[in-house]
Amino acid sequence: MFSGLPARIALTALAATGLLAAAPSASTAHPAPAPISTTATTATGSPSPGVAVKMPAAVADRLGTDRKALVDAVSADVLSRSHDAGGLAPATAVGRLAAEGREVVVDVRTASRDWARGVAYVEAPRTRHGEPEGWLYIAHRVDGRWVAGLEGDREFADHVARSPLVGEAERRTMTAYAERRATPPAQAPQTSMSPAGAQANVNGLLLPWMPDHYMTLTGGPHAHDSGSGYWSALDFAGGNASGLVRSSREGTATSMCGAGGGWTRVIHPGGFSTDYYHMRNTTYYNGTSIARSALLGSIGTDTCAGGSATGAHVHWSLRTYDANYNGQYTWLNGRTIGGWTWWNGSAQYSGCGTRLGVTACPGTAIYNRTG
Repeated sequence: MFSGLPARIALTALAATGLLAAAPSASTAHPAPAPISTTATTATGSPSPGVAVKMPAAVADRLGTDRKALVDAVSADVLSRSHDAGGLAPATAVGRLAAEGREVVVDVRTASRDWARGVAYVEAPRTRHGEPEGWLYIAHRVDGRWVAGLEGDREFADHVARSPLVGEAERRTMTAYAERRATPPAQAPQTSMSPAGAQANVNGLLLPWMPDHYMTLTGGPHAHDSGSGYWSALDFAGGNASGLVRSSREGTATSMCGAGGGWTRVIHPGGFSTDYYHMRNTTYYNGTSIARSALLGSIGTDTCAGGSATGAHVHWSLRTYDANYNGQYTWLNGRTIGGWTWWNGSAQYSGCGTRLGVTACPGTAIYNRTG
């Protein structure tokens, strides 16, 4: 959500500190590269009732009649993992989501003789701001049956180690990702966190734009879906970063909605990953190794997988993983990112960041710092 909350601290009084911008100016985004095209998808409709399928024609030809079994296996895992569909029979879950105007999407990106991989997600409700539920997946055909693994499944971790569809650089990153995880305590209140539970700089993560440039904080810590759960997300817009959204650290990037979609996930080799939503003019990535501050897109209002946006911004979320690559949105409270330590407010979106004695709340322009 694009927050219009007033700044609690005058920008002019803070400009001299070098921590905040003297005044946020209107943003004119530099044109981002055009999305990289993928092979045209088939128009055969869903092999599984009620499930939307994206699949390049070459992949569909390679899988032949077995593609329905693949999509069935992946979508069954998706529905069992979804917060909004868990505990329901698949047909019931798909029907309930459809009644809300939401789709279950299985995107098959690549396939070989007995392996397939891609992205799957459940669209977010279009009545509120927030990110959808989404997973990378890898599937392996064993004795004529597809065994699908989504992020967080034991099968996914096994498939990452063995699948020829996972490149060596990506495998190293994902392995390091799990091994250097930051494990949160079993329960933590939303409004406070023990300093012992936080890492001082979250393994060098930046805010989602170029260092030493500024954007305006338009939403303090809030849940990634604006609902329940840890307050893991921040919203930013404008500034002299020209609205260009960049990776918080090096890692492997995946365009979750496909070419032209506004949602990207980057897995970092330090126990965290980051999600970026609502972008436009996005660069297409598919398990691609990228450097720190790689261009992902521009702030926008894209809702390729549901949710809503009332003004151009980037919805940025922090995730941490366990040994099974189980991605969970994690709290920001007490963590330092981009040189700012983030604190929950009394309500979602109202929290602030602090740096060197300065407090920046929604409506404030802040510089992205490396230390």
